[in-house]
Amino acid sequence: MTESTQPQGFTVVIPARLASSRLPNKPLADIAGLPMVVRVAQRALQSHATQVVVAADDASIVQACEAHGVLALLTRKDHLSGSDRLAQACQILGLPDDAVVVNVQGDEPLMRPELINEVARVLTERPDASMSTAAHAIASVQEFTNPNVVKVVMDARQMALYFSRAPIPWWRDGQTDLGFTTLPNPAPLRHIGIYAYRAGFLALFPQLPPAPIEGMESLEQLRAMWHGHRIAVHVTSQAPGPGVDTPEDLERVRQMLG
Repeated sequence: MTESTQPQGFTVVIPARLASSRLPNKPLADIAGLPMVVRVAQRALQSHATQVVVAADDASIVQACEAHGVLALLTRKDHLSGSDRLAQACQILGLPDDAVVVNVQGDEPLMRPELINEVARVLTERPDASMSTAAHAIASVQEFTNPNVVKVVMDARQMALYFSRAPIPWWRDGQTDLGFTTLPNPAPLRHIGIYAYRAGFLALFPQLPPAPIEGMESLEQLRAMWHGHRIAVHVTSQAPGPGVDTPEDLERVRQMLG
């Protein structure tokens, strides 16, 4: 299956929260004359999505989106996670339980529309999965050992076995006195933070009790796996563009899009 395959109809929801400890008012940060969240929505609108909606926690985000022709919904401020915000957005939109919803993060202005399509397609084709996501091959030992880079290990059917901040799979024979100096073969996989869900699962997910491994790794997707839900993984050959978490990230993206 190639990355040009067109998936069935799906909805993109972009959660956007005004508060950010490292970059205040992040969704509204200017990137070449447009708010960042509008940039993200414009990328998503280039996918095959039947609709693209921003799920905002503040009226200023809704107003900024509407000023640029982007559909936005006002959701509650007290959601604990982006998936909780997505669940409320699905309820407001009246999506049926079997509707496919792709979560594109509001700080990913360089997200490829083709990757959005592929994550939606994988979930559509895998009725045994509750979620889908994406990954690509890690290219350096520094990435492999960096706890800020989330790794994923899959089974033979490209279902996730585990996600971790640790270097997995652990290469038993690859260590020297200096640690890992080369990568295992085949290359380990870096998780890309884009997800597709069915609306019915999104309604269920916030009701699932948090999992111990979720808290330890600080990875919300482990809650789904802890409770027996499967996550299908699309492996892409292209690394994603940088997201925006810090002022330095913002400046880098501004230079790329300016």
